[in-house]
Order: sequence, then structure tokens, then C-alpha cells
Amino acid sequence: MSAITVRDAIAADAPLIARCNVAMAAETEDKPLDATLVEQGVANLIGNPARGFYRLAEYEGEVAGSLMITYEWSDWRNADIWWIQSVYVLPALRRRGVFRALYRDVEQAARKAGACGLRLYAETANHRAHRTYEALGMSSGHYAVFEAMF
Repeated sequence: MSAITVRDAIAADAPLIARCNVAMAAETEDKPLDATLVEQGVANLIGNPARGFYRLAEYEGEVAGSLMITYEWSDWRNADIWWIQSVYVLPALRRRGVFRALYRDVEQAARKAGACGLRLYAETANHRAHRTYEALGMSSGHYAVFEAMF
């Protein structure tokens, strides 16, 4: 698949990105999401670039995958860490370089912007995703994720 292009998401992409996010949650965590709430959340981020942004991979003019970037300030490094989130590649186009294209695009943009690194979290049992991230040069971090969701 050599004809993959990557672009910024625009407001009109919010419904499609929301569908991808809902599908991703169902596939990876068997978690149903409120599609309307997700679409509002996607639109909110697209309208507030200080929070982050979405990048879309296209193949033959059609969206093949998406991811979201949000920022974490690192006082230790005096720079942003870019978090890769909400990764989704359409099932028919998986294992064809779609995520690789998205990742390389984001990696280049992060370096250009002066970010100090990239991070992501993955479902612990999603070993296929772990292998994909490792193949791109990422490694598991030194930290476990703890949360208190409200």
C-alpha cells in the first residue's frame, strides 16, 4: 500500500472519527460508547487545537485510519510529550502500513515542534498492537497507568 497520505482532520471529519472511536472501544475493550457524546468530544478537540489534534490516513481518497494527539507537559524535560490516542485502522486495511504512515507522520511533526517524545497506552492483552508499536521503535515504559475516572 504505497498510496497512503496523511492529513489533519477538519470539523467535517468528526462523525467519521467518532465512528472509528466507537468501533475501536468495542473491538479492544468490548466497551459500548455513547456515539453522540464521542462525536461531541471529537468536535471539541478539533475546535480546540491547544488540547491536541487528529491525523487521518487516506488510501485512494478514502479514510483508512485515524489517531489523536494530546499533550503532556514534562517539567523534567521542559517540553511536551505527545500522547498517541484513539488509534483506529479500518479492518480491511490493517497490516498494510496505515498505522506506520500515521506514526511516522506524527513522529516527524513532534520532532519539528520540539516535543521530547511520544507515548501511548495499549490494552494490556492487545499483544498484536504491542508488537506493532515495538516494530516502530517504541518500548514499554517504566510506569503503570493508574486512574480514577469520574
